[in-house]
Amino acid sequence: MDADLRALRERLAEISDLARAGGVLAWDQKVTMPPGGHPARAEALATLSRVVHEKFVDDEVGRLLERLRPLEESLDYDSDDASLVRVTRRDWEKQRRVPTELRVELTRAAALGNQVWIEARATNDFAKFLPVLQRTLELKRRYVDCFEWDDSPYTPLLDDFEPFMLTSEVAEVFGTIRPALLELVHEAPRVDASFLEQAFPADDQKRFYEGILATLGFEDGSYRLDPTVHPFCTSFSRRDVRLTTRFESGLDGLWSTMHEAGHGHYAHGIAASLERTPLAMSPSLGLNESQSRTWENLVGRSRPFWLHWYEPLQETFPSQLGDVDLETFLAAVNRAEPGLIRVEADETTYSLHIILRFELEQQLIEGSLDPKNLPEAWSAGMADLLGVDVPDDTHGVLQDIHWSQGGIGYFPTYALGNVISLQIWASVRDAIPDLDAQMEIGELGELATWLRDNLYSLGRKFTPKETIERLTGSPAIDPQPYLAYLREKLAALPAGA
Repeated sequence: MDADLRALRERLAEISDLARAGGVLAWDQKVTMPPGGHPARAEALATLSRVVHEKFVDDEVGRLLERLRPLEESLDYDSDDASLVRVTRRDWEKQRRVPTELRVELTRAAALGNQVWIEARATNDFAKFLPVLQRTLELKRRYVDCFEWDDSPYTPLLDDFEPFMLTSEVAEVFGTIRPALLELVHEAPRVDASFLEQAFPADDQKRFYEGILATLGFEDGSYRLDPTVHPFCTSFSRRDVRLTTRFESGLDGLWSTMHEAGHGHYAHGIAASLERTPLAMSPSLGLNESQSRTWENLVGRSRPFWLHWYEPLQETFPSQLGDVDLETFLAAVNRAEPGLIRVEADETTYSLHIILRFELEQQLIEGSLDPKNLPEAWSAGMADLLGVDVPDDTHGVLQDIHWSQGGIGYFPTYALGNVISLQIWASVRDAIPDLDAQMEIGELGELATWLRDNLYSLGRKFTPKETIERLTGSPAIDPQPYLAYLREKLAALPAGA
């Protein structure tokens, strides 16, 4: 049995290496590759996806997993080996349902769609992007047909990002937060934040953001920060974390950088013993997003954090912020103000952006919404949920990268992450009662260590619900701490600021 476990680990390590090589190619495509390289890069990624898929769904992997059942049953549920066999079996059974050719086509379409989306977004040309969306939907429906589902054809797509969760369960969470958020946005005081819309030199932004990153608990030489069109984070090992952001007008890149650093922290903190296995990632994107939102918002918009960092920010941008006091700055970065762009949205309105995308994705997959009518549906949803008029498709349906890459089912995890972040934050507060005092002096090491030891290091050993229960005592995704946090934050804003 030890020989079988070694054989399984060797196979999985090789598959992990190949998958991470594909990740390097995908990172390069979005960050440094010239536009002309997209067709060839798509074929390279498609080839790698074929090799990875064929190696993983191989019959011998199934035979090894079957022979390892007695070992799995004899070990503690928490052990690395038992978790490896258990998680790999579910992945293998799921991927065996997907024909290799479909997997290859999904990868190729995602790689080709990325550049088309960039060009369509830059030229406000939804018609240029429409064939990409139609092809993506065709492939995703074929993918859905590989599975059985109880409540919605959307569930197999959601499961790729939020395992074991049903579409109806997401809808229940969103049904709770939607009316509460609409009420909070309606009642929130208007705050003048026009000073954040000035030009902030990109080089100064990058230098300041890198200064913050250096305090967040990353080991030296384990990460880098690069500009890109749509910020993201990827990693190729615990010590090779790639953060990206964008340096546009305003300071949105600051919170974008903190957001991606949260993703990067998760990858950086996974236990070394899980490297080169399917366990070397988070249990779900909802949990992963909970950490990006923790570092972006619960830390990065908090008073204690800025009691330390605001003076250095003013010194970096004296002409923009020299006359803006801390209270005015905090009110501006914590306001609730409906806007067009998801990645620039405040904490309160952000999840409304996600609810819209969740509803539209279901309609697209079910076929009740023709993709050519998506811009009109988008504009109607934005007016209904956020009360804003969409001026063009660049600031509307073309703003996100996800659909160009086939990421249907991904969006709900952002709002789930918002909710989960506050559940975990309560446990953090209990464990580190003087956290505010630490942040006020720029000390984030104990926070980073606690999250690493209690969450990140577990990787994917447990299901999302099991992981949440280990930290909070309950497996349920509970929106109430999230809503209470927002109510308290907005109530503290000065009226008519």
